[in-house]
Amino acid sequence: MEIIWLGHACFAVESAGYRVVLDPYLMDTYPPLHTHADAVFCSHGHADHNNAAAVELSTGKKSPFTVETVKTFHDDKHGALRGENTMHVLRAEGLTVVHCGDLGHFPTEAQLAAIRGADALLIPVGGYYTIDAATAKRVADAAEARVVVPMHYRHGEYGLRPVGTVEEFLALYPNERIRYLTGNAFTLTADAPEGVVVPIFRAA
Repeated sequence: MEIIWLGHACFAVESAGYRVVLDPYLMDTYPPLHTHADAVFCSHGHADHNNAAAVELSTGKKSPFTVETVKTFHDDKHGALRGENTMHVLRAEGLTVVHCGDLGHFPTEAQLAAIRGADALLIPVGGYYTIDAATAKRVADAAEARVVVPMHYRHGEYGLRPVGTVEEFLALYPNERIRYLTGNAFTLTADAPEGVVVPIFRAA
């Protein structure tokens, strides 16, 4: 299974020639997003997560994925500040990928149970609008995620200005558990080592 970071909280996940795009963005701190997919899913209605118009959809392919949703909140006030958020759980090839969207609180036990044991957890780490680095580490540990991919952080000229950088999150892990990529994609396999994978942004 291929996992490709398209910037911010947007990922493509590919299996058997079928491509899912999650949380396509519209924002002025990233180049315009133009990509393609067979399906697109958005965690909530904010422009930096629901720009489905940026995704050219194919038709007619049979999806190898099963997709489940887990309802959460965009803040730690039961949605009073920023509304609801949906985590998407994708399964194919015997692997499970969880995209947390703009998770804004530590999940309940029922919510954790729905994502526990994920092979890859795509999780926001920048704080301010979402959980911060320390809470993201707690969520990843509680969910017993094998591979953790940080997202929704500021890096270089890219990202939302109030949010933090990825370094605070990475500082919570030993160096030997962090894998820095030279590109924006990696292959997830059943025997992929545990730890954090940090892709490099490449404009789509």
